[in-house]
Amino acid sequence: MTKHTLILSALGALALTACGQPADKAAETAAAPGTVTVADAWCRPTPNGAKVGGCYVTLTAGSDDRLLSVSTALAESAQIHEMKMENGVMSMGELKDGLPLPAGQKIELKPGSTHVMLMGLRDPLIDGGVASFTLTFEKAPAIGVHAAVKQPPVVDSEE
Repeated sequence: MTKHTLILSALGALALTACGQPADKAAETAAAPGTVTVADAWCRPTPNGAKVGGCYVTLTAGSDDRLLSVSTALAESAQIHEMKMENGVMSMGELKDGLPLPAGQKIELKPGSTHVMLMGLRDPLIDGGVASFTLTFEKAPAIGVHAAVKQPPVVDSEE
């Protein structure tokens, strides 16, 4: 192994370690003004042949901001979607004006609510894999996210 290869390997491992910081650690750090922190990023595995997938994340803005868009090489397009109940009917649609991020509030994108929708997936999202996408904000710099692909947590229906 050459000296350059060794250095590049070490830098790669360091970068992966930083990206793989436990979500709890990221959540403990308050976002500085003009920034947004990302925690608990994950995507649901897609069943065979599915061309859409959902991803979830918790965002905390250090000052009022807005999530404007999502981009990824994994799919033809990505949108910020909202699910809501109206007159007993569940509907889902794109938040064309983005998602407001009030300063200091944790905004949780989660199943059955606001989420990232990947449409026209080029390959399935496989349990144990990683889905990468970029979040673009109105004020804060764009953030690259590496979300674990995993089954959603089981919810006890007797609560």
